[in-house]
Amino acid sequence: MIDIAIVSAMALVGIAMLMSLWRLVRGPTAPDRILALDTLYIATIALLVLFGMYLASEVYFEAALIIAMLGFFGTVVLSKYVIRRDIVE
Repeated sequence: MIDIAIVSAMALVGIAMLMSLWRLVRGPTAPDRILALDTLYIATIALLVLFGMYLASEVYFEAALIIAMLGFFGTVVLSKYVIRRDIVE
């Protein structure tokens, strides 16, 4: 029963990823694209955690943690670039 719930959740997260990808490509403004990229990071983390639960493997949880750290850093850098047009200060 739990396997069916996990697979269903993975399918819904996959649909959310497709919608985030559509917003990332479509735009219309840079903040919209940054928010879509951040949402895509979060959905990727959720998908990896669900896949790790499905396979009962800890490797996917570690990969999700690395993606979370990189996603946070990427969002901060892109936001700083949009606000100031300068990354390093």
